[in-house]
Amino acid sequence: MGEPLGQLKVMVVQGKRLVIRDFKSSDPYVIVKLGNQTAKTKVIYSCLNPVWNEELTFSLTEPVGVLDLEVFDKDRFKADDKMGNAHLSLQPIVSAARLRKILGVSSGETTLRKVVADGDNCLVGESSICCVNGEVVQSVWLRLGGVESGEIELKIKFIDPLETPSK
Repeated sequence: MGEPLGQLKVMVVQGKRLVIRDFKSSDPYVIVKLGNQTAKTKVIYSCLNPVWNEELTFSLTEPVGVLDLEVFDKDRFKADDKMGNAHLSLQPIVSAARLRKILGVSSGETTLRKVVADGDNCLVGESSICCVNGEVVQSVWLRLGGVESGEIELKIKFIDPLETPSK
């Protein structure tokens, strides 16, 4: 394992237009992976537009990796069905956190960088990485791959262990 950079708090906010995997609906949950770390949301039963609002915490180390998501439909008597997957490079938020430190931004709200949707990521649209009262945050909508439809909203916060929160 590489040099520790800090903590990554991933808020799995919601999903929309998820695919049907049961008779008329699905029972979705999300598995989020970063390297060898894995975390899972609760199951939302009979819902194609679930709201989780669950925060998952990961340790972030060099080299900076990719956040992987898989959405599944919970089944009682057989293997859970795949409902799509997505990924997000964490390099932009780590670079923005370094920039925040160099600029000394600690109060108010400042946009540090924008990430555009392209073939190398799963972004639905442009995403801004901001410093909000000293915290580096990114809100994203990710398009699920391998399925007909579906998007997941995440709010990501980078926590630098060397920084003390401003009052």
